[in-house]
Parts: sequence; C-alpha cells; structure tokens
Amino acid sequence: MATWLVKTEPDVYSIDDLARDKVTDWTCVRNYQARNSLKAMAVGDEVLIYHSNAEPPGVVGVAKVCKEAAPDPTQFDKKSEYFDAKATQDAPRWFCPDLKFVRKLPRMIPLDEMKGCKALDGLALLQRGSRLSVIPVSEKHFNAIVELASKAAR
Repeated sequence: MATWLVKTEPDVYSIDDLARDKVTDWTCVRNYQARNSLKAMAVGDEVLIYHSNAEPPGVVGVAKVCKEAAPDPTQFDKKSEYFDAKATQDAPRWFCPDLKFVRKLPRMIPLDEMKGCKALDGLALLQRGSRLSVIPVSEKHFNAIVELASKAAR
C-alpha cells in the first residue's frame, strides 16, 4: 500500500465538500508527472488532502483510493476548461481515481509548521519549487503529519 498527498483549492473543492460527497473522482489534473501518480494509485492507498492557495495552506484531512484511475471525463467535455482536443476515447491522456472521505484531521497542519518539523525532512512538498498537485508520500511522513494533527498547535 502506498500513501499520497493531493492538493486542492478549498474554494474549488474542499475537505468539507469531500466529507459531504463521501466519494469523488479526482478530476482536472493536467500535469503529466501528477497524472502518472494518479494512475499509480491503488485501491486502499491512503491520501492526505492539502488545501493549497489558502491562507494558510496545509493538510486538512485523509481520504482513501476506492477506485483505480479511469479516463478523466473533463478531457472530453468541450465546455470544460479542462477539455483536451488531443484526447480521444480510444487514447485518453488524463486519468482520475475515485477518492473516499476518511476523516478531517483534528486540526489543519499548516505548511509553515511542516517546514519546521524534523520528522518531515525530505518530504517532497517541502522541497523548493515543489508545485505538483499529486505527490507520493512515505509512510513515515504520512504518519508524522497525522500525529502532528493530534497535538496542540504550536
């Protein structure tokens, strides 16, 4: 089993939206490296939900992969800003797994707090220039973030 982190803008799709919906297809990712990570996700993998473009940005919850990646339907929708004219039903370019809500963390773990945590040294999210919307996370880093959430804010 693998562990991951996915970024989402809370004004577009938040952890509260996922809690309400229970399950969602993780659509609209348009970066090849992130797409490859989405395709690598397996049923049962755990996923940290990270609110980006928020003040402050941070990890807010946990989800699980409940269905492996299938073609992202937004690539075929001519009315979608994520339409891709080069994608076809026979040769899709973009994929999305289904994620199931597991829980909100007891508190958000802000990016600045993660940067100051020795247990998170080497976490790709904290690397300079890390802008990917989907990244693999080691089990050690995943557990450290979840543990941070159970502690009082610094």
